[in-house]
Amino acid sequence: MFWEQDSDSGYYRIWLSQEEVGLLLDRTDDRMQQLAFELGARCGLRSKEILQVAPADLRDTTAGKMLVVDSAKSDDQRQTPVPGELAARIETVGEVRDISTVEPVIDASTRTLRRWISGVCSDIAYSDDTQYGEMWQYVSMHDLRRTWATSLKGEDVDAMLVCDWGGWNSLDTFLEHYRGVFAPDAQRKQRDKVGWL
Repeated sequence: MFWEQDSDSGYYRIWLSQEEVGLLLDRTDDRMQQLAFELGARCGLRSKEILQVAPADLRDTTAGKMLVVDSAKSDDQRQTPVPGELAARIETVGEVRDISTVEPVIDASTRTLRRWISGVCSDIAYSDDTQYGEMWQYVSMHDLRRTWATSLKGEDVDAMLVCDWGGWNSLDTFLEHYRGVFAPDAQRKQRDKVGWL
C-alpha cells in the first residue's frame, strides 16, 4: 500500500497492491459489495459508473470482453476491459434477479458504496493480520480506480491506452492524479531485471 496526503485538505490518495485488492475482495461477505469493488478495482469505474452497469453493457470484441460505460464526467461512452469471471457474474446477477438486460445489476447509491467500502476497510484496519492497518480506514471507492490505473501501467500497458480505457482525455491528468507510485509487484518485476540489485 502506498499513500499520499494532500497538504491542504488532509485527504489521502491510496494505491493498493494486487494482494491487497485480493484481501479486500476476500473480506467482503456480500456479493453486491464484492461486485461493486471489482468494478472499481478490475475495470476502473467511478462510483456513478458502477451503479449504471447492466448485462447489456458487456461486449465481445476482437480485443476481448469489454464493458461499455457512460462516462460520469462527460457525455461520452468508453470501453474498458472486463475480466471474464466478472463479466459472467454480471450476467448471472441479471438472471438471478430476473431484471432486463438494461437494468443496473447493483441497486445502491453512491452513499451506499461509500458505506460499504468504509465498513469492509475498517474491519481490515482493526484486524491483527494486515500491514498498514490504520491506513485501511482511509481507502475509498475512488482509490480502487486509482489502483486499477496504476496497476495497468505497472504491467507495461501503454499509458495512452490506460487513458482511453479510463476515460481520461489528457495524459497529464492521468499522470498527475492517478498514476501514483508503482505498486510493489511492479517495482519487484523491474528490480528483477537488474542482476546486481
